[in-house]
Amino acid sequence: MGSKELSADLRNRIVSRHRSGEGYGKISAALQVPKSTVATIIRKWKKFGTTKNLPRPGRLAKLSNRGRRALAREVSRNPRVTLTELQRILVEMGEPFRRSTIQAALHQSGLYGRVARRKPLLSKRHITARLEFAKRHLEDSQTMRIKILWSDETKMELFGLNTKRHQRERGD
Repeated sequence: MGSKELSADLRNRIVSRHRSGEGYGKISAALQVPKSTVATIIRKWKKFGTTKNLPRPGRLAKLSNRGRRALAREVSRNPRVTLTELQRILVEMGEPFRRSTIQAALHQSGLYGRVARRKPLLSKRHITARLEFAKRHLEDSQTMRIKILWSDETKMELFGLNTKRHQRERGD
């Protein structure tokens, strides 16, 4: 990650001081900017005649900001939406894109695919029922506890859909 850019006002002050005859060292000390930065700004001004930020190389983004916001909105509405469904939504908007482009746009928005929990968290009703059960059987003897059949109540599917579920959420 590069350093922060200087404001346009500060760059213009550097060039105006240079034009009035001040040296790099004096400009650097007066404006509290490194001497190398002063030299770079003046070199750019001499070569291009401006202190504005010039266009940088690199491919322009294919997906518009509107499309990126629409994707983020759809994912926040339904975190389990798939890339294929998002692709279909963009086609309806008139912006057909590959799944990899959509995924990259979601990453730029801070949304990443995660595997959802296999078991949902306990509800308030389940928590109170478990607590009542424990209080009810608190006084039971050891022999009584041995007679109880304990199970983890995990759902097992031999046939059908028992795979991981994916969802999108904000990254760390």
